[in-house]
Amino acid sequence: MNSNFLNMIGLGGIDAGYLLLGLLIICVLLLILVIVAFVQIGSFKKKYKKFMLGKDGANLEKDIMTLYEDNKYIKLNVSQNRDDIKALFKKHESVYQKLGLVKYDAFKEMGGKLSFALVLLDENNNGFLINSVHSSDGCYSYTKRIKDGDSEIALSNEEKVAVERAVNGNTSSDTE
Repeated sequence: MNSNFLNMIGLGGIDAGYLLLGLLIICVLLLILVIVAFVQIGSFKKKYKKFMLGKDGANLEKDIMTLYEDNKYIKLNVSQNRDDIKALFKKHESVYQKLGLVKYDAFKEMGGKLSFALVLLDENNNGFLINSVHSSDGCYSYTKRIKDGDSEIALSNEEKVAVERAVNGNTSSDTE
């Protein structure tokens, strides 16, 4: 059952029933797309009404200008904040932030580990060492400068351990 119309548009060899079924499927798909579009438009309308609730053109312009001014203020302060952070990091390099402590007995007859070696270093492993030696005669303290994790003056075993602990971030106070 070929019609002249189908022949004219080049579809004369196709059964009209299949053609109608195809058109029906396309119509159903288009109907579904239209329904989805209406649902989305309804959702957008609700959001728009909520956004515009109690606002007129002047209020909306005021809100936009407030947001613009806030944004401008934030942009101006970002640069200052970056500079401040860089300055803080630079200062932080020279702050004593590493600690090494070793408690020990300086003399065999003394007990209780009353002597100690304390090392304070900055980020670059520069700082100082305090060695307090406790004896029966009194307590004597010595300091040594630490540069790049080492001293120009010879270090005792306890002092070496304290420097190593400070450099490595281990603050344990007992000797090994």
